[in-house]
Amino acid sequence: MDSFDAVIAGGGVIGANIALELAEAGLKVGLYDAREPGREASWASAGIISPAPENPEMIPFVPMSLASAALYPEFVARVEDLSGMDVGYRRDGALDVVVDGDAAEILSTVIALQHGVGLKAKAVSAEQAREMEPALTEQTQAAILREDEASVDTRAFTDATLSAAQRKGVKIFASNGAKVLWKERGGCKGLVLEKERVRAKWTVIAAGCFSAKIEGAAPYAPVFPAKGQMAALRCEAVKIRRVLWLEHTYLVPRNDGTIIAGSTIERTGFNHDVTAGGLKRILNEATKLAPGLEKARIEETWAGLRPDSPDHLPIIGPTDIEGLLIATGVRLLMRHRTHPVALLFAALAFAGMVLAKLPLLVVLLGLAPFSIAGAAIAGPARR
Repeated sequence: MDSFDAVIAGGGVIGANIALELAEAGLKVGLYDAREPGREASWASAGIISPAPENPEMIPFVPMSLASAALYPEFVARVEDLSGMDVGYRRDGALDVVVDGDAAEILSTVIALQHGVGLKAKAVSAEQAREMEPALTEQTQAAILREDEASVDTRAFTDATLSAAQRKGVKIFASNGAKVLWKERGGCKGLVLEKERVRAKWTVIAAGCFSAKIEGAAPYAPVFPAKGQMAALRCEAVKIRRVLWLEHTYLVPRNDGTIIAGSTIERTGFNHDVTAGGLKRILNEATKLAPGLEKARIEETWAGLRPDSPDHLPIIGPTDIEGLLIATGVRLLMRHRTHPVALLFAALAFAGMVLAKLPLLVVLLGLAPFSIAGAAIAGPARR
């Protein structure tokens, strides 16, 4: 039987980041995934790094997201150095484009909300927006510029983080997912896997929307899948620099010249089907935003399963079971963004929890509101 200081169920970008932080803190770490690590939601993500909230319900998530976004440049440099891989990090900002409705009212409302939570955002005219991004539709009325926003190629980022973690000593096990929490005498002693049992002082559930399928974890990780369909487009005549938004549709440029278009949000269970209706919606909105994409070649389509929670907020933190920690429910999604913007913040906090600094970190890092127990470690119900 293998034994670790910390064992992580789930090899996506969140699990990989937590594993790396714990390994760099000197812990012996094992990471287990039911399939090839990093090939679920992390593989499907568009990689938008944005703390901007879509609505007031997402405001509690903003401080953590801002702190996490600020950590990215240094963390990316460290991961690239450790792995020798380029993760496609771009800090070129984002434009939220207004095509329909009362542009003045929309800009006033959205900018007031974003300024109110400490975000940098400013209104730009249609002419300014199209000067910055010539591919934008002539129907552009105005736009909101957020200069500090960024994006990352999540496939490259996840692979690089897994590689960096491995080089720091993390043991990674593919096709050997967690089936049951190993609970004994009121505490969590590790995981029962598909092929074996593994012992650990600390157990982290970071299996995305599959977390609730681990027997014993559902009360602490009441998550479910939210499917998002995506498409990768290529058009030599269309060049964009920033992330472009049109309501819930986005275009994300990659360093290889492709443009990621997304996304749907569907409650269809554990279903990865790409549908005609889903692609129609994405492509209609993408070409409305940037008409030149009508001539784009569709290079790839896919669907990913994001982890969602009942209140759409992440579930990050300790439980009332000694040794059990949860890191899931990051549906990504203020404004349906498709990258867990707070993951770096959470990973650093988890390292602190495991290193017996939990009370200080819960207060200073603001994780308490996202614990399954709320501000108190009291049991399987967010308060």
